[in-house]
Amino acid sequence: MSEITVLGIFVADVSFSGPKIPSIGETILGKKYNLGPGGKGCNQAIAISRLGGKTNFISKIGKDAYGELALKTLQKNKISTKNIIQDGGQQTGVAGILVDQNTGKNAINVIVGAPSSLRISEIENQMNLIKSSKIFLTQLEVPKDVTLHCLKTAKENGCTTILNPAPASEISEEFYNNIDFFTPNETEAEFYTGIKITNDQEAKQAAEKLINLGIKKVIITLGEKGLFYSDGKEEIYLKASAVKAIDTTGAGDAFNGALAFSLSEKKTIKECLKFANTVAGYSTTKLGAGNSMPYLRDLKFFN
Repeated sequence: MSEITVLGIFVADVSFSGPKIPSIGETILGKKYNLGPGGKGCNQAIAISRLGGKTNFISKIGKDAYGELALKTLQKNKISTKNIIQDGGQQTGVAGILVDQNTGKNAINVIVGAPSSLRISEIENQMNLIKSSKIFLTQLEVPKDVTLHCLKTAKENGCTTILNPAPASEISEEFYNNIDFFTPNETEAEFYTGIKITNDQEAKQAAEKLINLGIKKVIITLGEKGLFYSDGKEEIYLKASAVKAIDTTGAGDAFNGALAFSLSEKKTIKECLKFANTVAGYSTTKLGAGNSMPYLRDLKFFN
């Protein structure tokens, strides 16, 4: 089976569900809270593993209660913990998530913790893992010099690279040259292109701008509006799955994990996009991030 390596962070997600997301200075009475696994990289690795992919996860955590949650989460999801660096001097990350129970939309504050101190020298042992993988998937939650080093190593060794540019922040031209698939949501795509995206035409303009930067394939996820794909020649627009979303936290991670998995299965780009779209849609019908990633069996009875 094809191996997929994910570089990213684990954070403990503490989510609060209520009638609205409070404004500054406002207190509201919510309905329930949830503590579970999160962090884009960890969510994406869980998504891949639950779909049946063989995945490796490279990350850094603290030696604390949330660090224990990270290790238990990975073991439970059949993901090896041998590529996890533990540092007693660092805290494991935490994310505070406010969820609007009526729409499933959220606002998130992430404290990255231990992975913010990750250095290239710490993951030299993991570079062979990246070199031998078919797909390398990462985001922008660990230090950029580490991310770029891993992307370059992956490309030099014939690996398909996916950068989910979240949270959006400035990246150098060298990044663009080492990315096969660039997967921003509409907010992130606006950050990189300056184009506000409200429809598929604006998504097309943004995708063209990104391809001109050197990226080979662009997928802009548009939330409830679906997605837009372009490689400069072929263009695909897909509508979102028709679901009653209760929590959109982690939907982008479900999408990226499913994309990596289906690419590793050598499916056509249209099949990959349809599959990832379906997986992302399903994840919004469950509470939480890592815990909302579907198993392959869940999708049989889902549109």
